[in-house]
Amino acid sequence: MLNYLDILDRANNGPYMAEENWDLEKVAMTTRRLVKKYKLEWNKNELVTDDASLSEAIFNAGYEMAVELGAYSRSTERIIEISQDEIDTGIRTMPQEVIMGEGKDVRTLYARHLHDERAPLFFGGSPGTPIPERFFLQNVISYMQEPLIDLATCGTIVEVDGREVRTGNPIEIVSTRRELQYMRQGLKRAGRAGMGMLAAQSSVSELGDLAAAHPDYLRSCDSHLVPVLNELKMDHRNISRAVNSLEYGMVNASLPCVIVGGLGGGPAGSAVVNVASYLIANITCLADYHILHPIHVRNIATSTPEVLWVINATAQAFARHAPSIIVADIYPKSGAGTKELLYETAANAIVNAMSGSHLEGCGAADGNQPNCSGLEARLMAEVALASHKMKMSLKEANDFVLQLLPKYEHVFTLENGNPGKPFDEVYDIQRIEPLDFWQKMYEEVKTELKEMGLKL
Repeated sequence: MLNYLDILDRANNGPYMAEENWDLEKVAMTTRRLVKKYKLEWNKNELVTDDASLSEAIFNAGYEMAVELGAYSRSTERIIEISQDEIDTGIRTMPQEVIMGEGKDVRTLYARHLHDERAPLFFGGSPGTPIPERFFLQNVISYMQEPLIDLATCGTIVEVDGREVRTGNPIEIVSTRRELQYMRQGLKRAGRAGMGMLAAQSSVSELGDLAAAHPDYLRSCDSHLVPVLNELKMDHRNISRAVNSLEYGMVNASLPCVIVGGLGGGPAGSAVVNVASYLIANITCLADYHILHPIHVRNIATSTPEVLWVINATAQAFARHAPSIIVADIYPKSGAGTKELLYETAANAIVNAMSGSHLEGCGAADGNQPNCSGLEARLMAEVALASHKMKMSLKEANDFVLQLLPKYEHVFTLENGNPGKPFDEVYDIQRIEPLDFWQKMYEEVKTELKEMGLKL
C-alpha cells in the first residue's frame, strides 16, 4: 500500500472544491447517475435479497463511485484523489483475518462469505450511547459476562466526576482514559481479562484517541474507530486516528454512517455510497475491518425496512465480490424494558448474520439514552446463532424478518419514540442481573420466536 504520508499530501494539495459542491455535484449527482445506469431498485418485500446480479450491480456501482470520486478533506476543502490501481490494491490486501484479544480470550475476526460454515462473532456493548459514570462499570459488565459475547464495546462517558465532557477539551483525555479503566476493570471482574475491545468510544476528537494508545488503556490487540464522515469525507481529526495507529499497532475499524434518505437518496443509492465508503476506507482509514452502520435520515434506527435492505445489500456485495471483515451494528429505535427492542434486535440479527457480517450491539433507543443492557445482546447472539445453525436460506431469513416487522414498526411513528428505561431500572446493579419484569419479557419474546420456527 502507498505510504500514508501520500494521503496527507493529497489532503493538502488536491483539487480545491467547496464542501457544498462536493455534496451536491459529486456525491448526490454521481449516486443518482449510477443508480440509473445500473438500474438499481429496492423491494420493501425483499429485505434479505437472493439476487446475485443485483449484488454484483451494487458492488460495481460503488466501485465506480470510489474510483471516480476518491474522498474529500473537510479540513482543507481538497479532494483526496485515489487511483483505480490503489482501489484494486486495497481490495486485494484487505485483511481476511484479524486477531483480537489475548490469552484464553483471543478471537479471530474473519471475512465471512454467504452461507459460511463458521459462525459469526459478537461484540457486546452499546456503542455511542451516553452512559452515566455512576453505572458505567456495571453496564459494561452486563455485556462482558454473557457467555456468547466474544468481544467488548461500550457507550460513551459524557460526564466525569460531575463535569461535562466537551469535544476537543482536555477533559476528553480524562473521559477516554476513565472509560478504558472501567473497561479493563470490567473484563477482570467478568473473568475475561484478555477479551478484545472496540473501545475509546468517549473519544469524539483525536485527543481521546491519542490519550488511550497505551497498554494500560487500549492495547495493540484492541480496536478503535476511524470514522468516514458523511459522505466520503475525512478531516484532520480522523486522519490523525489512522496516523496514531501506524506504529502503536491498534486495529482500525472504519465507520461510515451512510444516511439513508440523505445525499445518496433512497436505499439503492445509499448501498452504493456504503460500498464506495468501504473501498475508500481501505486506504484513507487504513481499515482492518469495517463497521456497517447506515442510519435512517428520520428514524435513526438500523431496524427500519430501508436500512435493513441497505445492510443486507452492502454486506452481500462484499461477501460475494470482495470478502472483507464486516461488523454490522444494531441500533434499535426502542430501549431496554420494551418488547419492541427485542423484536428489532432479532430482525437485525437475522439480516446481519445471513448477509455475511459479524454483529455488534445493541445501541438501544437510537443510541441517545442509557437505556441499554446485556440482555438484548444475549438475544442478538442467540438469534444469530440459531439462524446460522439452521442454515437458513436467504428467502427464509427474509420471511422471518417480514414476520417481525409488524411487531415493532409502529414505534417509528410514535412522537417520542419508544425509549424504555435506563439500565439501572432494568437491572439490579449490585448483582448485575436483569430485573424480573425484563427477564420475563425476554423469555416471552424467545417463546414467540420459537413459535415462529426459530430454533433457539
